[in-house]
Amino acid sequence: MMKHIYIFVLAMMMLATSGTATAQDVALKTNLLGWATTSLNAGVEIGTAEKQTVQLFATINPWKFSGDKKVRFWNVEPEYRWWTCQRFGGSFFGLHALAGEYNIKNVDLPFGTLPKTKRGRHYEGWYIGAGVTYGYQWLMSRHWNMEASLGVGYAYSPYKLYGRCARCLDKNHRNYVGPTKAALSMIYIF
Repeated sequence: MMKHIYIFVLAMMMLATSGTATAQDVALKTNLLGWATTSLNAGVEIGTAEKQTVQLFATINPWKFSGDKKVRFWNVEPEYRWWTCQRFGGSFFGLHALAGEYNIKNVDLPFGTLPKTKRGRHYEGWYIGAGVTYGYQWLMSRHWNMEASLGVGYAYSPYKLYGRCARCLDKNHRNYVGPTKAALSMIYIF
């Protein structure tokens, strides 16, 4: 299954980088909400038509926290966007996919993403999903924009629950429906 995810992400990257880039066609971005959760993140968005763009966003959180807590994960999220007026300004609607892996210990995730556990147990798993997005970009200057976006969708996630002695206690999966992305991003447009 992971092989299919890698092929899909590679195909989206190739699509995003095909063609020629001119002024106001390429944007680099970072999600400030991700930084607030200590997650390193960056994305690139490329104009493909007058009212269309494609984006590839990646996030990683490799840290352990005090109190034996950890939310280690990586995530990739390709997205197609249709803009109501012009690209890189105003409202847009999008279709996004998401895929990644996680290792979570002593942290309860919001929206019932994973079942709550006893202290000392942790989840390891991967996920793949898709959703729809609505967002808005504000023009701040010739090269700087601010964006707010929210996405909802579905994700399938098989996981293993481990106990204190690294013994697998349960193998199961989740079918998650709910928020799949939230962003407040700073953007530099070339």
